[in-house]
Amino acid sequence: MPDFAHSKRATGLRFLWLTLLLFVIDQVTKIWVAGEFELYESRVVIEGLFNFTYVHNYGAAFSFLSDSGGWQRWLFTAIAIAISVVLLIWMRRNPVGLWRQNLAFALILAGAIGNVADRLMYGYVIDFFDVHYQGWHWPAFNVADMAITIGAALMLLEAFFDNRRDKLDEGDKS
Repeated sequence: MPDFAHSKRATGLRFLWLTLLLFVIDQVTKIWVAGEFELYESRVVIEGLFNFTYVHNYGAAFSFLSDSGGWQRWLFTAIAIAISVVLLIWMRRNPVGLWRQNLAFALILAGAIGNVADRLMYGYVIDFFDVHYQGWHWPAFNVADMAITIGAALMLLEAFFDNRRDKLDEGDKS
């Protein structure tokens, strides 16, 4: 049986299973919240720290441009689609062995597609995770937002550690 993981043809597209899984989890959780909660309804999960609170986000992260009249829906959709295409091309060109980068791209892609689906279906993104502490509230978010955030953090960590490895390699040459 061929070893596809080490095949010269194996690319970062092998990580799309994770993209699909996270997209499904994102959409299922949003459907659950929209079906079980009234808009702005909040249910305590962990007292004083974490609630499920159903909100509509017409903007981007932190509700950026949420009160801009609707044009932002199409701008954010176009940006997310463009980023998704770039990530897919990059993953196609990446060898499967660049697993940390491919993992980061798969996470970001899942989040982008999850939020684009909401924007296209509803005109807004469904958010519901509500983290708070002593009167301080982080803006509500969803599974797609978590995937994007974790993917971006992985990209930053990978860039930092790759840079350190390059400097270590340069030191070995001198």
